[in-house]
Amino acid sequence: MRHLPSALAISFALAAGWTAPAAAQDAPAAEAGGLGDIIVTAQRREENLQDVPIAVSVLAGDTLGAITSTGADIRALAGRVPSLNIESSYGRSFPRFYIRGLGNTDFDLNASQPVSLVYDDVVLENPILKGFPIFDLDRVEVLRGPQGTLFGRNTPAGIVKFDTVKPGKTGGYARVSYGRYGTSQVEVAAGAADDSGFSVRLSGLYQHRDDWVDNIATTKSDDLGGYDDIAARLQLQYENGPFTGRVIGQVRVYDGSAIIFRANTQVPGSNHLVGLGGAGTEFERDKVWQDGINFQKLNTYNAGLNLEYDFGPVTLYSITSYWNGNFRSRGDIDGGFGAVFLPESGPGLIPFQAQSQDNVPSLDQFTQEIRVASNNNGGFGYQGGVFYFNEDLDISSYEFGGPTDATPSAIAIQRQESEAYGIFGSLNYAFDNGLTLQAGARYNHDTRDFVASRPVETRPDFVVNPNTPVPPQAAKVKGELVTWDASATWETSNDVTLYARVARGYRAPSVQGRLTFARTISTADQEETMSYEAGIKTAFLDDRVRFNLTGYYFDTKDLQLTAVGGTSNVASLLNVDAKGHGIEAELQAAPARGLTFSVGGAWNVAEIDDPNAFVAGCGSATPCTVLDPVRAGSPGIYSIDGNQLPQSPKFTANWTAGYEVPVGNGALYAFTDWYYRSKVQFFLYRSVEFSDDEMIEGGLRVGYRTDRYDFAAFVRNITGDASPTGGIDFNNLTSYVNEPRIWGVEAGVKF
Repeated sequence: MRHLPSALAISFALAAGWTAPAAAQDAPAAEAGGLGDIIVTAQRREENLQDVPIAVSVLAGDTLGAITSTGADIRALAGRVPSLNIESSYGRSFPRFYIRGLGNTDFDLNASQPVSLVYDDVVLENPILKGFPIFDLDRVEVLRGPQGTLFGRNTPAGIVKFDTVKPGKTGGYARVSYGRYGTSQVEVAAGAADDSGFSVRLSGLYQHRDDWVDNIATTKSDDLGGYDDIAARLQLQYENGPFTGRVIGQVRVYDGSAIIFRANTQVPGSNHLVGLGGAGTEFERDKVWQDGINFQKLNTYNAGLNLEYDFGPVTLYSITSYWNGNFRSRGDIDGGFGAVFLPESGPGLIPFQAQSQDNVPSLDQFTQEIRVASNNNGGFGYQGGVFYFNEDLDISSYEFGGPTDATPSAIAIQRQESEAYGIFGSLNYAFDNGLTLQAGARYNHDTRDFVASRPVETRPDFVVNPNTPVPPQAAKVKGELVTWDASATWETSNDVTLYARVARGYRAPSVQGRLTFARTISTADQEETMSYEAGIKTAFLDDRVRFNLTGYYFDTKDLQLTAVGGTSNVASLLNVDAKGHGIEAELQAAPARGLTFSVGGAWNVAEIDDPNAFVAGCGSATPCTVLDPVRAGSPGIYSIDGNQLPQSPKFTANWTAGYEVPVGNGALYAFTDWYYRSKVQFFLYRSVEFSDDEMIEGGLRVGYRTDRYDFAAFVRNITGDASPTGGIDFNNLTSYVNEPRIWGVEAGVKF
């Protein structure tokens, strides 16, 4: 990151003159001069955001529309609310989520994460499902802290929750945008309803970008970075008195580049990006020097059935969902051309060539939940139910001796079967004095059967592990725990609410069996987290200002982490203890008609607290500077006790601002949004090179809209910030970087 002072100056100048139109659900109140209520379903029922005893943030309306208007994928949500980070070493297909520092940098296709993604009340467990595109959404809710009572599985850090627009109304919209690098997006949704109770909603998304990164090793001018991403959703609904039934079908087809690895983007002793010429040359994000093959293909399919029946005192819900997927991804892992022992190589030192491919030939996930919830708005309330999860997953990993080889020199195969069920319930009582007490519990039971082998091994002897196949190895892990939460909410006035919450979170045991380089599989015990938080939620000045503040502390036993890379490029699971604490704040204001702004921020300390935690450092061929102490008598093995968790900045901030002025039958408007994060380390050990000091990204949207039409120009990453977002410590100083600056125009219509 190069331009922090100028970026801050630009953003605050924009904030002084432009601010955002109100989000969709706030429009009536905003027109009256206030912010209005934000309705969330963070506790599986509709509530005012200010009344929920959870640290929850919402993305909707113009903010959500702005950050997704340029062909962006789910990673664009990173930093847009306090304590949320999202990154990926696969690109658009495999996002990794972090909340309050808790996450997992594992790149294997069965990686377990402590942040759950919930799509219309259905948990999406496998990483290739979590990148499902963002379109036709009502809102995105980010719930921070353990959510193990009411939601899915593996939620000790929190939840990113998507709620789509449901059928029931006639009408729709269409939006079309075009921008730099041929970046284009078409989003369409249309619904119809009649008096018989039947309704339908069809929505779709098409995203495209031309290849824009020039590989100087080829004669082409642009070789990499493009994609076509298509998604569609069909919902059929029938309502008849107390009964509502909805059938859902969804599909995604992605064909494009895998993420682009860049060899030696740092020089030893520095974490600043450099160009292909090494030290002293300017980094150019649109140029690489590679000799490998790059592609990625992903298909996912979903069918679901949601049923509900209102019996009066209670409503019975049934949520059934099936997901299927397949995936292929190949990349040039060394990020460069040739090798030091060949006639030509670069940029920088390429000790040996590394090309790999990972496939998911088959993924099947089935979930079923049956839940009953009381319908009263006061006094005693309750809900409870049962949950079932089943997953079958096949993974194939390939290593190639040469950069363009079609026949792999090593093949590793993984087969995984997972099953889980839960029984849960929650009670609450609202007293007349504004006090509400709530408590809930969930019994979790998980099993996983796993088999891995390396049936093909023909690589030369320079690899670390012996040049022999690995016979099948099996593991079976089992976990069970009662998770729970208890909270108190006190509405001291119409404008001030205090709350406190304690919660126990859980992540099921996991298995790592990526044997392309390793010879043994690894397992991790179940993870258990205790979390404590308290906060205040306020609204004042006739609901023109809303300010929420949360403080928290967590203590995690057997946190599941993955040590990746190193000399042998082995991914191994380990359990460590960790502790964290921090403060999160959010401010929204509408000081004048058409004028709004928001500011959010977090201070987060999330550290490994385990004197017995040691990992290998960067590979022997990788000249990185490790900052951690060496374990006595074990060169290359480092203590990670006291380290901030990877991909976990201590400070983050986000802010938006805008203004709209009535003109004719519509309004001119401008909207700007920004995100800042402080330093992050990419791995469990600390090093100078595999880190980034800070990132700041901003966007601007200016346009004219009426009740029906919207015409706008936009720019994302307005300052052109170039920051590494992760790395590979296998055989050189390889990293990958954030999205480039994109500008363009968009037109939309409602019908």
